[in-house]
Amino acid sequence: MRGFKIFSGSAHTLFSNELAKYLDISLSKATINRFSDGEINIQIGESVRGKDIFIIQPTCAPTNDNLMELLIMTDALKRSGTNSINAVIPYFGYARQDRKAAPRVPISAKLVANLIEQSGIHRVITMDLHAGQIQGFFDIPVDNLYGSIVFADYLRQKPFKNPIIASPDIGGVARARYFADRMGMDLVIVDKKREKANESEVMNIIGDVSGKDVILVDDMIDTAGTMCKAADVLKSRGANSVMALGTHPVLSGPASERIAKSSLDEVVVTNSIPLRLAHPKIKVLSVAPLFAEVIRRIYHNESVNSLFI
Repeated sequence: MRGFKIFSGSAHTLFSNELAKYLDISLSKATINRFSDGEINIQIGESVRGKDIFIIQPTCAPTNDNLMELLIMTDALKRSGTNSINAVIPYFGYARQDRKAAPRVPISAKLVANLIEQSGIHRVITMDLHAGQIQGFFDIPVDNLYGSIVFADYLRQKPFKNPIIASPDIGGVARARYFADRMGMDLVIVDKKREKANESEVMNIIGDVSGKDVILVDDMIDTAGTMCKAADVLKSRGANSVMALGTHPVLSGPASERIAKSSLDEVVVTNSIPLRLAHPKIKVLSVAPLFAEVIRRIYHNESVNSLFI
Protein backbone atom coordinates (compact mmCIF):
# COMPACT_ATOMS: atom_id res chain seq x y z
CA MET A 1 0.00 0.00 0.00
CA ARG A 2 1.35 3.39 -1.02
CA GLY A 3 -0.35 5.26 1.82
CA PHE A 4 -0.94 8.98 2.32
CA LYS A 5 -0.10 11.50 4.99
CA ILE A 6 -1.55 14.87 5.94
CA PHE A 7 0.58 17.79 7.04
CA SER A 8 -0.66 21.12 8.29
CA GLY A 9 0.81 24.58 8.01
CA SER A 10 0.17 27.04 10.82
CA ALA A 11 -2.57 29.03 9.01
CA HIS A 12 -5.56 27.01 10.27
CA THR A 13 -4.57 24.12 12.54
CA LEU A 14 -8.09 23.78 13.96
CA PHE A 15 -9.41 23.00 10.47
CA SER A 16 -6.54 20.58 9.81
CA ASN A 17 -7.21 18.63 13.01
CA GLU A 18 -10.93 18.43 12.24
CA LEU A 19 -10.24 17.17 8.71
CA ALA A 20 -7.79 14.54 9.97
CA LYS A 21 -10.36 13.38 12.52
CA TYR A 22 -12.90 12.73 9.73
CA LEU A 23 -10.29 10.64 7.91
CA ASP A 24 -9.51 8.81 11.17
CA ILE A 25 -5.78 9.56 10.96
CA SER A 26 -3.39 11.80 12.86
CA LEU A 27 -1.65 14.82 11.38
CA SER A 28 1.92 14.02 10.44
CA LYS A 29 4.75 15.71 12.29
CA ALA A 30 6.40 18.88 11.04
CA THR A 31 8.18 21.54 13.05
CA ILE A 32 7.61 25.11 11.88
CA ASN A 33 9.92 27.77 13.31
CA ARG A 34 10.95 31.30 12.50
CA PHE A 35 14.36 32.86 12.82
CA SER A 36 14.59 36.17 14.66
CA ASP A 37 14.47 38.06 11.34
CA GLY A 38 11.21 36.32 10.32
CA GLU A 39 12.60 33.64 7.99
CA ILE A 40 10.57 30.42 8.04
CA ASN A 41 12.30 27.16 8.86
CA ILE A 42 10.52 23.78 8.53
CA GLN A 43 11.63 20.26 9.41
CA ILE A 44 9.58 17.17 8.54
CA GLY A 45 9.44 14.93 11.59
CA GLU A 46 8.83 11.50 10.01
CA SER A 47 9.59 9.46 6.92
CA VAL A 48 7.52 10.35 3.84
CA ARG A 49 9.37 8.35 1.19
CA GLY A 50 7.00 7.06 -1.47
CA LYS A 51 3.92 8.56 0.22
CA ASP A 52 1.16 10.72 -1.24
CA ILE A 53 1.17 13.96 0.76
CA PHE A 54 -1.64 16.44 1.41
CA ILE A 55 -0.64 19.83 2.86
CA ILE A 56 -3.46 21.86 4.41
CA GLN A 57 -2.78 25.58 4.28
CA PRO A 58 -5.25 28.34 3.34
CA THR A 59 -3.32 31.39 2.14
CA CYS A 60 -5.31 33.82 4.26
CA ALA A 61 -3.91 36.71 6.32
CA PRO A 62 -1.01 37.03 6.82
CA THR A 63 -1.14 35.98 3.18
CA ASN A 64 2.54 36.25 2.29
CA ASP A 65 3.71 34.35 5.38
CA ASN A 66 1.20 31.55 4.83
CA LEU A 67 2.05 31.28 1.14
CA MET A 68 5.79 31.08 1.83
CA GLU A 69 5.17 28.49 4.54
CA LEU A 70 3.30 26.34 2.00
CA LEU A 71 6.11 26.64 -0.56
CA ILE A 72 8.88 25.90 1.95
CA MET A 73 7.04 22.88 3.37
CA THR A 74 6.54 21.61 -0.17
CA ASP A 75 10.26 21.92 -0.87
CA ALA A 76 11.12 20.03 2.33
CA LEU A 77 8.72 17.22 1.39
CA LYS A 78 9.86 17.07 -2.24
CA ARG A 79 13.46 16.63 -1.11
CA SER A 80 12.34 13.76 1.16
CA GLY A 81 11.30 11.41 -1.65
CA THR A 82 7.50 11.73 -1.66
CA ASN A 83 5.42 10.18 -4.42
CA SER A 84 3.13 13.20 -4.84
CA ILE A 85 2.33 16.48 -3.07
CA ASN A 86 -1.21 17.86 -3.03
CA ALA A 87 -1.91 21.37 -1.72
CA VAL A 88 -5.24 21.72 0.09
CA ILE A 89 -5.87 25.50 -0.04
CA PRO A 90 -9.43 26.12 1.17
CA TYR A 91 -8.97 29.86 0.58
CA PHE A 92 -6.75 30.89 -2.33
CA GLY A 93 -5.13 34.25 -1.58
CA TYR A 94 -4.51 36.78 -4.40
CA ALA A 95 -7.45 35.33 -6.36
CA ARG A 96 -8.98 38.80 -6.78
CA GLN A 97 -5.98 39.86 -8.87
CA ASP A 98 -6.86 37.62 -11.80
CA ARG A 99 -6.62 40.10 -14.71
CA LYS A 100 -5.18 43.44 -15.77
CA ALA A 101 -7.92 45.74 -14.48
CA ALA A 102 -5.76 48.83 -15.12
CA PRO A 103 -2.53 49.66 -16.98
CA ARG A 104 0.77 48.54 -15.43
CA VAL A 105 -0.67 46.24 -12.77
CA PRO A 106 0.27 42.59 -12.09
CA ILE A 107 -1.82 39.47 -12.51
CA SER A 108 -0.86 38.24 -9.06
CA ALA A 109 -3.06 35.14 -9.16
CA LYS A 110 -1.04 33.86 -12.12
CA LEU A 111 2.24 34.60 -10.33
CA VAL A 112 1.07 32.64 -7.28
CA ALA A 113 0.01 29.75 -9.54
CA ASN A 114 3.51 29.72 -11.06
CA LEU A 115 5.13 29.70 -7.61
CA ILE A 116 2.94 26.80 -6.46
CA GLU A 117 3.72 24.77 -9.56
CA GLN A 118 7.45 25.43 -9.49
CA SER A 119 7.67 24.48 -5.81
CA GLY A 120 6.78 20.89 -6.76
CA ILE A 121 3.07 20.64 -5.96
CA HIS A 122 1.27 18.12 -8.20
CA ARG A 123 -2.35 19.06 -7.49
CA VAL A 124 -4.32 21.92 -5.90
CA ILE A 125 -7.60 21.47 -4.02
CA THR A 126 -9.38 24.73 -3.25
CA MET A 127 -12.91 26.07 -2.84
CA ASP A 128 -14.96 28.84 -4.47
CA LEU A 129 -12.20 30.62 -6.37
CA HIS A 130 -13.01 34.30 -6.82
CA ALA A 131 -12.67 33.72 -10.56
CA GLY A 132 -13.07 30.22 -11.97
CA GLN A 133 -10.63 30.88 -14.82
CA ILE A 134 -7.76 30.83 -12.30
CA GLN A 135 -7.83 27.05 -12.75
CA GLY A 136 -6.42 27.73 -16.22
CA PHE A 137 -3.41 29.52 -14.72
CA PHE A 138 -2.13 26.09 -13.65
CA ASP A 139 -0.73 23.25 -15.76
CA ILE A 140 -1.51 20.80 -12.96
CA PRO A 141 -4.94 19.50 -11.87
CA VAL A 142 -7.03 21.96 -9.83
CA ASP A 143 -10.17 20.88 -7.97
CA ASN A 144 -12.32 23.96 -7.30
CA LEU A 145 -14.94 22.75 -4.82
CA TYR A 146 -18.33 24.40 -4.37
CA GLY A 147 -19.17 25.69 -0.91
CA SER A 148 -22.80 25.72 -1.98
CA ILE A 149 -23.09 22.05 -1.03
CA VAL A 150 -22.91 22.89 2.70
CA PHE A 151 -25.02 26.05 2.33
CA ALA A 152 -27.75 24.09 0.55
CA ASP A 153 -28.06 21.59 3.41
CA TYR A 154 -28.26 24.44 5.93
CA LEU A 155 -30.87 26.42 3.98
CA ARG A 156 -33.17 23.40 3.64
CA GLN A 157 -33.52 23.43 7.43
CA LYS A 158 -34.67 27.07 7.53
CA PRO A 159 -38.43 27.84 7.70
CA PHE A 160 -38.43 30.26 4.77
CA LYS A 161 -41.89 31.14 3.42
CA ASN A 162 -40.87 32.77 0.15
CA PRO A 163 -37.10 32.47 -0.44
CA ILE A 164 -35.22 33.99 -3.36
CA ILE A 165 -31.50 34.10 -4.24
CA ALA A 166 -29.76 37.44 -4.85
CA SER A 167 -26.41 38.42 -6.30
CA PRO A 168 -24.89 41.43 -4.45
CA ASP A 169 -23.37 42.74 -7.70
CA ILE A 170 -23.26 42.06 -11.44
CA GLY A 171 -19.91 40.23 -11.16
CA GLY A 172 -21.40 37.52 -8.97
CA VAL A 173 -24.41 36.70 -11.15
CA ALA A 174 -23.02 33.41 -12.51
CA ARG A 175 -22.27 32.15 -9.00
CA ALA A 176 -25.70 33.18 -7.68
CA ARG A 177 -27.48 31.68 -10.70
CA TYR A 178 -25.72 28.34 -10.18
CA PHE A 179 -26.84 28.32 -6.55
CA ALA A 180 -30.40 29.41 -7.45
CA ASP A 181 -30.67 26.58 -9.98
CA ARG A 182 -29.36 24.08 -7.43
CA MET A 183 -31.93 25.24 -4.86
CA GLY A 184 -34.78 25.57 -7.36
CA MET A 185 -35.27 29.26 -6.54
CA ASP A 186 -35.63 32.48 -8.53
CA LEU A 187 -32.86 35.06 -8.82
CA VAL A 188 -32.67 38.81 -8.34
CA ILE A 189 -29.65 41.07 -8.90
CA VAL A 190 -28.38 44.09 -7.01
CA ASP A 191 -26.94 46.48 -9.59
CA LYS A 192 -24.70 49.17 -8.13
CA LYS A 193 -23.29 52.06 -10.09
CA ARG A 194 -21.82 55.49 -9.51
CA GLU A 195 -23.67 58.15 -11.50
CA LYS A 196 -20.85 60.73 -11.24
CA ALA A 197 -17.39 60.97 -9.79
CA ASN A 198 -17.30 61.66 -6.04
CA GLU A 199 -20.98 60.75 -5.67
CA SER A 200 -22.18 57.81 -3.59
CA GLU A 201 -23.16 54.57 -5.30
CA VAL A 202 -26.74 54.05 -6.40
CA MET A 203 -28.15 50.54 -5.95
CA ASN A 204 -30.97 49.21 -8.10
CA ILE A 205 -32.74 45.89 -7.64
CA ILE A 206 -33.36 43.87 -10.80
CA GLY A 207 -36.35 41.78 -9.79
CA ASP A 208 -39.10 41.87 -7.15
CA VAL A 209 -38.18 41.21 -3.50
CA SER A 210 -41.36 42.42 -1.83
CA GLY A 211 -42.45 39.91 0.82
CA LYS A 212 -39.47 37.64 0.03
CA ASP A 213 -36.80 36.05 2.21
CA VAL A 214 -33.68 37.14 0.32
CA ILE A 215 -30.47 35.08 0.36
CA LEU A 216 -27.41 37.03 -0.84
CA VAL A 217 -24.70 34.76 -2.27
CA ASP A 218 -21.01 35.65 -2.65
CA ASP A 219 -17.65 33.88 -2.58
CA MET A 220 -16.21 35.98 0.22
CA ILE A 221 -17.08 38.72 2.68
CA ASP A 222 -14.15 41.10 3.09
CA THR A 223 -15.03 44.55 4.45
CA ALA A 224 -18.76 43.66 4.09
CA GLY A 225 -19.53 47.07 2.53
CA THR A 226 -21.32 45.81 -0.58
CA MET A 227 -23.20 43.08 1.29
CA CYS A 228 -24.46 45.43 4.01
CA LYS A 229 -25.53 48.15 1.56
CA ALA A 230 -27.33 45.57 -0.53
CA ALA A 231 -29.17 44.28 2.56
CA ASP A 232 -30.31 47.81 3.45
CA VAL A 233 -31.66 48.41 -0.05
CA LEU A 234 -33.39 45.01 -0.17
CA LYS A 235 -35.13 45.69 3.15
CA SER A 236 -36.21 49.14 1.89
CA ARG A 237 -37.76 47.39 -1.15
CA GLY A 238 -39.94 45.19 1.05
CA ALA A 239 -37.85 42.10 1.75
CA ASN A 240 -39.02 40.19 4.83
CA SER A 241 -35.52 39.05 5.76
CA VAL A 242 -32.02 39.16 4.30
CA MET A 243 -29.43 36.43 4.84
CA ALA A 244 -25.88 36.58 3.45
CA LEU A 245 -23.88 33.54 2.39
CA GLY A 246 -20.13 34.05 2.01
CA THR A 247 -17.79 31.08 1.69
CA HIS A 248 -14.68 32.85 2.95
CA PRO A 249 -15.04 35.08 6.06
CA VAL A 250 -12.16 37.47 5.40
CA LEU A 251 -13.95 40.12 7.53
CA SER A 252 -11.22 42.75 7.45
CA GLY A 253 -11.35 46.38 8.54
CA PRO A 254 -14.79 47.57 9.65
CA ALA A 255 -16.59 44.36 8.60
CA SER A 256 -17.79 43.32 12.06
CA GLU A 257 -19.11 46.79 12.90
CA ARG A 258 -20.88 47.05 9.55
CA ILE A 259 -22.54 43.65 9.96
CA ALA A 260 -23.69 44.58 13.46
CA LYS A 261 -25.34 47.81 12.26
CA SER A 262 -26.71 46.46 8.97
CA SER A 263 -30.12 45.08 8.02
CA LEU A 264 -28.67 41.59 7.66
CA ASP A 265 -30.54 39.07 9.77
CA GLU A 266 -27.89 36.35 9.50
CA VAL A 267 -24.47 35.89 7.90
CA VAL A 268 -23.49 32.30 7.09
CA VAL A 269 -19.84 31.50 6.32
CA THR A 270 -17.57 28.45 6.30
CA ASN A 271 -14.44 27.65 8.26
CA SER A 272 -12.21 27.80 5.16
CA ILE A 273 -10.17 30.37 7.11
CA PRO A 274 -10.12 31.15 10.84
CA LEU A 275 -12.95 33.45 11.92
CA ARG A 276 -11.27 36.66 13.02
CA LEU A 277 -14.26 38.23 14.77
CA ALA A 278 -17.20 36.36 16.25
CA HIS A 279 -20.63 38.01 16.21
CA PRO A 280 -24.13 36.76 17.11
CA LYS A 281 -25.27 37.30 13.51
CA ILE A 282 -22.48 35.10 12.09
CA LYS A 283 -23.00 31.35 11.70
CA VAL A 284 -20.02 29.16 10.75
CA LEU A 285 -20.47 25.90 8.82
CA SER A 286 -17.67 23.36 8.61
CA VAL A 287 -16.31 22.26 5.24
CA ALA A 288 -13.76 19.89 6.83
CA PRO A 289 -15.95 16.81 6.07
CA LEU A 290 -16.18 17.90 2.42
CA PHE A 291 -12.41 18.29 2.04
CA ALA A 292 -11.83 15.02 3.90
CA GLU A 293 -14.09 13.17 1.44
CA VAL A 294 -12.35 14.82 -1.52
CA ILE A 295 -8.94 13.74 -0.20
CA ARG A 296 -10.22 10.19 0.22
CA ARG A 297 -11.61 10.16 -3.34
CA ILE A 298 -8.44 11.58 -4.87
CA TYR A 299 -6.28 9.01 -3.11
CA HIS A 300 -8.54 6.18 -4.32
CA ASN A 301 -8.85 7.64 -7.86
CA GLU A 302 -12.60 8.19 -7.50
CA SER A 303 -14.74 10.96 -8.99
CA VAL A 304 -14.80 14.31 -7.17
CA ASN A 305 -17.35 15.94 -9.46
CA SER A 306 -20.04 13.41 -8.50
CA LEU A 307 -20.17 15.06 -5.07
CA PHE A 308 -21.72 18.18 -6.62
CA ILE A 309 -24.20 16.67 -9.08
